[in-house]
Amino acid sequence: MKMKPLTGTWFDFFHCNPYEGDTWNAATQQFTAEDWDLKLTEMAEAGMDTLVLLSVALHGKAFYPSEVFPLRWDTVCSDPMEAVLSAADRLGLSLYVGLGFFTTPIMGSLSTEGEHNALKYSVAEELASKYGHHPSFTGWYFPVEAAIHNYFPEPYIAYANDLADFVRRLGPSKVLIAPYGTRSVIPDDRFVSQLRSLDVDYIAYQDEIGVNRTTVEDVYRTFSGLREAHERAAKPLWADIELFRFQGKVLMPADFERVRLQIETVSPLVDKLLCYQYLGLMNKENSAVFAGHESSAVLYREYMNYMKLQGIGPFEAGLDQISS
Repeated sequence: MKMKPLTGTWFDFFHCNPYEGDTWNAATQQFTAEDWDLKLTEMAEAGMDTLVLLSVALHGKAFYPSEVFPLRWDTVCSDPMEAVLSAADRLGLSLYVGLGFFTTPIMGSLSTEGEHNALKYSVAEELASKYGHHPSFTGWYFPVEAAIHNYFPEPYIAYANDLADFVRRLGPSKVLIAPYGTRSVIPDDRFVSQLRSLDVDYIAYQDEIGVNRTTVEDVYRTFSGLREAHERAAKPLWADIELFRFQGKVLMPADFERVRLQIETVSPLVDKLLCYQYLGLMNKENSAVFAGHESSAVLYREYMNYMKLQGIGPFEAGLDQISS
């Protein structure tokens, strides 16, 4: 089977966890609309056709002109949402918009009632109204993730289904989630039944290598089980490949040999490979919009060379070679 490249990535305007995004937060805050266009072009040239925006607001402040949030982040770009959607339109990319992480603490609640829950609906309505005309605005990402412990927590299924029903009526209609606890999955009849009842389009399971919760050998076993379960449930299977390692509390680019093993292990078992994340952890050398540690250029170069050796790429904006 031909090796699958990374064709999707998360990104953020400002990273949600303290310290983790310290190598790129200052750079992205200074990005202009033109800079965001350049950065998305760089991602497209690396083969990314699917982008997942982690959050549109953080700590009670919005990254876009909002009536829901009275406070705004101090970014050079006056409307980063408009900038990235316009760039994605031009490049023919699909963009999933994060619907959560709005306040502190970021994880919030899985409740389907109360003031915090109401905020998700208000923000979804505002985003659909302001940005729904963009063809690249493909769907929604729910960043308050399922913590799988053998199975999906039943409250999470209720939470995701309730929110999915609402955003589908607003448009756009696609929904993506990316659960953790992947290593604990028991892919039996109960799990298959949960997959069938979970009203989302795409599930990109975190491989949990970057957070040091599992091994490459166990990842193969886990995703083999997920492949069988997803085929029985007739749902696409996506993976979230973690490109990072921790240096203290800061996310740093992983060694490419580890990333190569992750890709080669999971690639034959899934329909699509996303990564966490290009922004900050990969950069084209001499990029005019470099955001991240200098070693991110090494990971970029070694990944691109590896894909070239596999006969995949070079990629072009428009991404005719890559199936979404």
